[in-house]
Amino acid sequence: MTREIDQSWVEEAIERYRRIEALQAEFDQAIQRVEVTVRSPDGLVELIVTAGGAVSDVRFLGPLQLRSGPEVARSVRAAIAAADDAARWAREKLHTETFGEYRRLTEA
Repeated sequence: MTREIDQSWVEEAIERYRRIEALQAEFDQAIQRVEVTVRSPDGLVELIVTAGGAVSDVRFLGPLQLRSGPEVARSVRAAIAAADDAARWAREKLHTETFGEYRRLTEA
């Protein structure tokens, strides 16, 4: 037995697909625009990172001469780890904001 294809169902499916594409494009642009600022726990290093994970700026907030190389390296690694977490958080928040009201097919 063949299933009869309802034209309105096909049109709705096409519209849903277009909407998903538009939302995805919006999301992709937003993750490059949204920035989050994080600091190392000791306050020496500040990073600005996009929601996509790209570091757009690095700042040293204290004098480096007073610290050893390993201390500075620890601060940089800590800031990078915090930036990774912050970027992930920002992506999740943007995803929820962008797709939050979108109803899944299983909910239709």
